[in-house]
Amino acid sequence: MGNNNINRPRHGSLQFWPRRKFERPYARVRSWAKLKHLNLLGFVGYKVGMTHLMVKDNRPNSPNKGDLVSWPVTVLECPSIKIFSIRFYKKTPYGLKVVAEVMNSSLDKDLVRKLTLPKESSSFESKLKELTAKVEDFYDIRVNVYTQPKKAGVSKKKPEILELGIGGTNMKDKLTYALGLLGKEIKVSDILKQGSKVDVHAITTGKGFQGTIKRFGVQLRSHKAEKKRRGNIFGSEIPSKIHWGTIMPGRMGFNLRTEYNKDLLFLGNNPDKINPKGGFLHYGLVKGDYVLVKGSIPGTTKRLITLTEPIRGTKGFGSAVEITYVSQESKQ
Repeated sequence: MGNNNINRPRHGSLQFWPRRKFERPYARVRSWAKLKHLNLLGFVGYKVGMTHLMVKDNRPNSPNKGDLVSWPVTVLECPSIKIFSIRFYKKTPYGLKVVAEVMNSSLDKDLVRKLTLPKESSSFESKLKELTAKVEDFYDIRVNVYTQPKKAGVSKKKPEILELGIGGTNMKDKLTYALGLLGKEIKVSDILKQGSKVDVHAITTGKGFQGTIKRFGVQLRSHKAEKKRRGNIFGSEIPSKIHWGTIMPGRMGFNLRTEYNKDLLFLGNNPDKINPKGGFLHYGLVKGDYVLVKGSIPGTTKRLITLTEPIRGTKGFGSAVEITYVSQESKQ
């Protein structure tokens, strides 16, 4: 018989304190990698589901060199995105602040589902000319982009709007690059590279109101105890105050989480190579561009995931991994 008195710490690291419910179902990125080349520093995609693939490991220092290994991957469908606006930042004692914003003059009609679009104005060119004259005074330039879910397998039409950083060090070059993206459809193949590392920003699955057993891993009491659940000690009676770190029941999940240095194994535009028989569970069929990320990713199916350049500057596999088989067996 095994020993039931297993000594283990409770779950719920205080590293993620407070466990705040995020205000929207897709992430907001606060820090961007500092790269010298001009390019968008991230892309977004809808979480489809998971499958597995067989790869030939050609890494010179790998213990599996020359062998076929099976890896789990997460599929993200990445329809093209468009520029919504260009933002100009200045550095203040309280952090970066948006001091000016120029909205794209030609926007899709689907954005009416998200917000009230302004009336057509002739001030676009004049405002842009004014900001271009003093572009060197700004600390950073970023862009707001919007998604096109109607081109993906998700059953929605309302686009999401989020901010993406731009690489480079010269503000004039950044502005020229951002202006060149206006009116264009930006594809995932233009931004991300196969075999590289990415940081994944996502909102975890919401689990509602949960007790201390599931929320913090508090152990059940012995089979000889009168009650199955261990009572919690809230603290001393004098002073009668509950400590901020006391474990208590409450809302669980739907938090912003970032996973660093995930491997972007494959980037493709032919869905027939990955669509399983009967489609992906709770998602359906992939219709357009997609990426395969090694391992699992936080969040539920159909949730928007943000992939960014690795802020820690880690290098990926490159061409040292060769994909030989992708499972298309039914996930039903």
